[in-house]
Amino acid sequence: MKNLFLTLIISFTVHAYSDVYTVKLLNQGAEGIMVFEPSFLNIAVGDTVNFEATDAAHNSASIQGMVPDGATAWSGALSKDISITFDTPGIYGYECTPHSMMAMVGIIRVGGSNINLNEIKNVAAIKKSSFVMNKDRLDNYISKI
Repeated sequence: MKNLFLTLIISFTVHAYSDVYTVKLLNQGAEGIMVFEPSFLNIAVGDTVNFEATDAAHNSASIQGMVPDGATAWSGALSKDISITFDTPGIYGYECTPHSMMAMVGIIRVGGSNINLNEIKNVAAIKKSSFVMNKDRLDNYISKI
């Protein structure tokens, strides 16, 4: 019983001090067209990111192969907000599905962990070959890690 109680208290404490971030899905932003803003986040385990469908016809979806082992992938609906709580440390790559070829992508680093950095770089090398513009955008975000 003590262990259950202790687990509940720790779980509540972690989530009570979690931060919430907002990422806007934009046609035009500080970095150009078809962007997430901010496009790179460094957050703590347990923090939540609200992907806000500021402009129509965008979504947020994790990129296959660009989430840490054990983490849950996501795929939001077009023009709908989605909130994701990040409970697994590591690096997450995400995209706007219909605008992926325009390099509408972003990176979230959770818990200061680089555990899956090599996998991220390998998938990014393949992913960016499909970009028709902003070919260095994903590399620029990864360089911030």
